[in-house]
Amino acid sequence: MSQISVADFQTLIDAELPLVGLFGIRTSDIGHGQARMRMHFNPGLIRPGGTIAGPALMALADVTLYAVVLGMIGKVELAVTTSLNINFLRKPGQKDILAEGRILKLGQRLAVGEVLLYTEGEAEPVAHVTGTYSIPPRR
Repeated sequence: MSQISVADFQTLIDAELPLVGLFGIRTSDIGHGQARMRMHFNPGLIRPGGTIAGPALMALADVTLYAVVLGMIGKVELAVTTSLNINFLRKPGQKDILAEGRILKLGQRLAVGEVLLYTEGEAEPVAHVTGTYSIPPRR
């Protein structure tokens, strides 16, 4: 069972991460150790070559990892990204981008996860992302 609801997580990121709104990122589902998010297509996200810009894809992946981590530890706002690695696998279509994240390892101070990004309606991922979050000490 998730330690934070979809509504509570969306409220948190809308209030504390205004960039999320600019990218059109919405929370679809959060479970214990997994999360799904969607970035609505916007022509403003396109870069030369007609593809969605890498920074937008990275933002979606990072927010998805944040949801995965908070789904396991609850509302710990100061859990922060310490590393993020993205492999762009293919050109995303000009459609919504879907993110599926999961935890790989949760420790006392670090959480490691991965995210697959897909163009809506496509079976093959457009990017594979791994990341690490630092978890502040519990009081």
